[in-house]
Amino acid sequence: MHRRAAALAVPLTALALAVSSCGSIPEEWRTPAFLRMDEDQLDPRLPEVSGPVGEEPEITFPDEELPDEEISGVVNPGSGEDELVRADDLLVANVASYQWTGPGEGEAVEGQSSYETGAPDLIRMNQMPEYITDVLVNQSVGSRMVYVFPPLSEEETAQAEAAGQEVPEGASVLVLDVIDRFGNGSVVPGEQTSDGGGDLPTVTQDDVSEPVIEIPDTDAPEDLVVEPLIEGTGPEVEEGQQIIVQYTGVRWEADEDGGHPVFDSTWSRAGEPFDTTIAEGSVIDGWVEGIVGQRVGSRLLLVIPGDLAYGETAEEAGGGPAGPLVFVVDLLGAYDNPPPVEEAQEPAEDGEDTEEASPEEDSGGQE
Repeated sequence: MHRRAAALAVPLTALALAVSSCGSIPEEWRTPAFLRMDEDQLDPRLPEVSGPVGEEPEITFPDEELPDEEISGVVNPGSGEDELVRADDLLVANVASYQWTGPGEGEAVEGQSSYETGAPDLIRMNQMPEYITDVLVNQSVGSRMVYVFPPLSEEETAQAEAAGQEVPEGASVLVLDVIDRFGNGSVVPGEQTSDGGGDLPTVTQDDVSEPVIEIPDTDAPEDLVVEPLIEGTGPEVEEGQQIIVQYTGVRWEADEDGGHPVFDSTWSRAGEPFDTTIAEGSVIDGWVEGIVGQRVGSRLLLVIPGDLAYGETAEEAGGGPAGPLVFVVDLLGAYDNPPPVEEAQEPAEDGEDTEEASPEEDSGGQE
């Protein structure tokens, strides 16, 4: 999950970040008791979830004792057969959290619904345990899943309390709606209407291959240049949103061999889409100024002067590639961020680590 508070009240997040009270999931939770969408019916112990996918779900808790194992199932399969979830996808999902406190009784967990915050979660499938992904893989975008996690044992409760974590009452329930998916090699649709050229770099990109960026034998522009190579038709990106992109970056200035090798690229990581907050302090200023206001679905050529990137002496300081930089960015998606953690929990102490992104202000790569 992306930037959602890690707490036992949010089991899916806790699982993804491995911050549950005991550091691992009890063995007796590891046998999912779900029935897949092509079987006759869901496990009868699951809460009844109704309402259209994409809207706040309505949930009715069974009038029976709480389950003692994890159970899950697909309560509303999507219809898009050409948009099936894969095991290495980056998913965009709405997630709502509930506590099932007793037979026929339960309640929503305050502040733990993306329908409430207006900010969906980003879920990397390859970072989730199998008993989460088994339900998701091969389901369509537009599907709705429900997960039930049993109450904590006495030992787990003691461990959670000792760690200062809030202990949920009863069983924890998650309802997850799959909004969109981005797979390895995802690119924006459409054909390039421009390849740059002239005094700008020339960009060649075929299908889902890494773009080839040719730098002209001229001085770099003094100001930021944003050249749409494919003009998207989606919503405009707003500062502070979380964006999903493919990108490749090279230096304008040639190396000692006269070349312009790639210094950072999602394509060097199997084309795995990259997500970050597009805001000052999260990425270099050239990305903020160049991407905010652009439309989702665009492929952008960004020529960024050194003072909007890592600086002219960045390499000497060990902070990334120096001088003017050139990026080709496929703007795949943009979504609102959840409210700051400080609004839901105690304020973070000064100096606490915050999530940074590549290309970040002090580093030229994601590593």
